[in-house]
Amino acid sequence: MIPLTMAKPGETVTVRRITGKDDVRQHLAELGFVVDTEVTVVSSLAGGLIVQVKDCRVALDQSMASRIMF
Repeated sequence: MIPLTMAKPGETVTVRRITGKDDVRQHLAELGFVVDTEVTVVSSLAGGLIVQVKDCRVALDQSMASRIMF
């Protein structure tokens, strides 16, 4: 599996796994990052990502994005 930080802008990937402690995984789930959800990378700047998940755009720093695997 590859972390979301490795996805290129414009690429759509499917979430396969979320790593981290329970509170981190719960926070990402509340934002819409759950297994089998499609995520599109909108842009990548200085390690941070702007992604589209469901109908929302979400900004993630590098540490949070690295916990989302595809």
